[in-house]
Amino acid sequence: MALILVTGASSGLGRETAVALAAQGHDVVGHVRSFGSRGAPEGLAEILHADLARQDETLELAAQANAIGVFDAVIHNAGVLSGADVAAVNIVAPYLLSTAMTRPGRAVFLSSSMHRSGSSTPPTAAALLSGRIGYEDSKLQVTAFSMALAHWWPEVMVHAVDPGWVPTRMGGPHAPDSLEEGHRTQEWIATADAAEISPRTGGYWHHRRTWRPHPASLDTGYQDALLAALAEYTSRILPL
Repeated sequence: MALILVTGASSGLGRETAVALAAQGHDVVGHVRSFGSRGAPEGLAEILHADLARQDETLELAAQANAIGVFDAVIHNAGVLSGADVAAVNIVAPYLLSTAMTRPGRAVFLSSSMHRSGSSTPPTAAALLSGRIGYEDSKLQVTAFSMALAHWWPEVMVHAVDPGWVPTRMGGPHAPDSLEEGHRTQEWIATADAAEISPRTGGYWHHRRTWRPHPASLDTGYQDALLAALAEYTSRILPL
C-alpha cells in the first residue's frame, strides 16, 4: 500500500480522492486549511493543517510531511477559483512544497481545461506578488511546472490531470461532468503499477487518456521563465 499526501482534502475532489484512496487501504495524509475546516474526512492516517496562501504555513506543511516519511505520491489538489489567493494556492504552493519536501515517487498536479485560455506570456515575480493572476493563467502555470518537473526530476513520475468540470463547490451544482470520474485518474496515477502508465512521466491526462496541453506548457522558454519568477518570488530554488 502507498503513503499518499492529498492537499485540499476537506471538500470537493480532494476529499473524494482522499476518501477513495483510504478505502482502498492506502495510508492517506490529508491536508486541510485550518483546524476549523469543515468536512475534514475521517479514516485517514493523519490530517495536516496549513493555509496554502501563506508561504510560511506551506513550508511548515512540508516539514510536517517530511517528518511522516517519504511519500509514494503527492496529489497537489488544492485550488481556488478567484480572488487574491489564486496564484498563491494554485501555483506558488505546489512549487514551495516541491522545493521543501523530500521527493516523492510520484507527483500529480491538478490542472483544468481552462488552462488553454491562459496567457502564453510567463508571469514575473511582480505579477505573482500583485495577486492579480487569473485562474486560467494559474492553471497554465501549474501545468507547465509539472512538465518542467518531469524533465528535471526523471526519477519521479510527474503528471498533470484535468478532472473535468465537476459538481463541487468550485464547479457549481450544475457542472456537467462526473464527480466520480473527476478523481479516478489522479488515484490511478498515484497507485497503479508503473508499467500501466504511459507515458511514464510528463503526461497531461483527462479521464485516463492523454491529451496535448497548451503549447506554452511544453515550451522550455516559458518553463524556465516561470521557474525563475517562482524562485525570485519565494527566494527558494527548486532542487534539480
